[in-house]
Order: sequence, then C-alpha cells, then structure tokens
Amino acid sequence: MEKIMIVEDDVKIAEFLSTYIKKYGYEVIIVKDFENIMVTFLDEKPNLLLLDINLPSYDGYYWCRQIRKESICPVIFISARTGEMDQVMALENGGDDFITKPFHPDIVMAKIRSQLRRAYGEYAAKYEERVLSQGDLHFYPERLELRFKSEVVQLTKKETDIIEILMERYPRVAGRQDLLEKLWDDQAYVDENTLNVNIARVRNKFQELGIEAAVETVRGAGYRLRVTWKEEKS
Repeated sequence: MEKIMIVEDDVKIAEFLSTYIKKYGYEVIIVKDFENIMVTFLDEKPNLLLLDINLPSYDGYYWCRQIRKESICPVIFISARTGEMDQVMALENGGDDFITKPFHPDIVMAKIRSQLRRAYGEYAAKYEERVLSQGDLHFYPERLELRFKSEVVQLTKKETDIIEILMERYPRVAGRQDLLEKLWDDQAYVDENTLNVNIARVRNKFQELGIEAAVETVRGAGYRLRVTWKEEKS
C-alpha cells in the first residue's frame, strides 16, 4: 500500500484530504509535530508528500529542501498562494507539482496518481533517472543534487541548469549565450551580471564539496568545466 504524508497546519484541510485519499486505498500520515517534520518523514518513508507552504517555524520551501537531501520522493505543494513566483519557488526548491487552494479533491488525486506513476510505476520503468558523472563526481539533475565521493550538496534550479550544460559540453566551452537561453526565456530583461552571480554560486557549490577551480572562465567565449578532482586523485 502506497503511503501519502500530509504536511498541512489547517486541521480541517488535512483531515479532509486524508479521508478522501484513504477512499482510494492509500495509507495516509498526517504530520502534527511541525518542529520535527524530517523525523516523521524518515520514520514513515512515504511514497509521496503533500506539503503546504505556510507552516509554523519553517516554511514548506525549507522542508522540501531538507527532504531533497534524503529522498527523491515526489512532493506536491498545496497552498493558498497563487502568485507565479510562489510556484517557481516551489519547483526550484525541489517540488514536483503545485496545487492552489481552494482545490477540487479529484484534481489532487489525479496529480497524486500521476506523480506516483512517474516515480514508481509504468513511466519509471521506461525512463531511468539521469546521472552525469566525471570520475567521483556524480550529478543528478532530477534530484537537484551534486555528489562527490561521500559529500552531497543541494542545488537550485538555475545552478542545476548551469552544471548540466557544463557537464554535457565537457570538455568544450559552454557559451554565455547558450547559458542565458537555458536559464531565462526572456533575455532582454537579464542584467549582464546575473549570469556571473549564478556562476559564482555554482563555484561555491563545488567548493562545498572540496573541489576548487572547477569552473573556468574562457574570456570572450563562456565557461568550461575543469576536472581538477581527477588531477588531485592521481
């Protein structure tokens, strides 16, 4: 029996969702201790998480980032926030889908089934998770995760996009224009320094893994991945 975990501080909404989801044969866990959500998550090991944004102490974005350090379990945000930026933030912090309140329970069930199929069902069998590797460095774009030996760092969506291009192009140069097209749909509103800032953040993520000088600036062209950790290993 697949297990759904609900993180929602509105008791009526949580109970309503629980009752409805149980009718379709799923086991449901309602989180009540909002200070220790990760403890419950690790103990229960749910197959899918329904997560509100506005929560006591820490918001849903924070908890989604913590979950992504441990699991690729599908996360569906459910929130009264309707702004486009809220949906962008949900996806960039590791969410898989977003439902706005008020919602129809049939829509919730359809999205739950869709995410479960993608993660564990017929689609998962056809499409294996992508992993890009260079030596001991392993990049998981679907998890927004970069691993080096036993160390792991979580990435934002833009950091993920940059690393994906760098690793796919290696040992070639990734042009600035190519990176801009990947990261932003409307480049007319992108400040010239914006890409530089995101490249700096990517370099910091490599440094968190103990890797120095991983992203080389190629003057007048763009950026290139430097596999410095292979040199260190030899």
